[in-house]
Amino acid sequence: MRIVFDRAAARRRRHRRVRGRVRGTAQRPRLCVYRSLRHVYAQLVDDEHGRTLAAAATVEGALGATGATQRSAEAVGRTLAERAVAAGVSHAVFDRGGYRYHGRVRALADAARAAGLEF
Repeated sequence: MRIVFDRAAARRRRHRRVRGRVRGTAQRPRLCVYRSLRHVYAQLVDDEHGRTLAAAATVEGALGATGATQRSAEAVGRTLAERAVAAGVSHAVFDRGGYRYHGRVRALADAARAAGLEF
């Protein structure tokens, strides 16, 4: 019998574990990150009301970021923080989505902090 490691299933398990501890509110929404092979997505979610307060992704043409690079992740983090501040949100809780706090995830978080979002 051969045991196969399913990377996507392992990430989903880690994400469920993180989501058990992290919950967003209207005053302090959850900044959730999704990373695909081609793009980086981030959004601020109010879990109490089930609403997305602000979002940014590399698929947006106006962002000027192409591909799933650290530079693109920084642009997404900066844009998300600017949109959050415009929506009246200054604090958030970080949901790394089951990914390691490293590379693109860390670049997005650092850029969001530098642009005025606190978490």
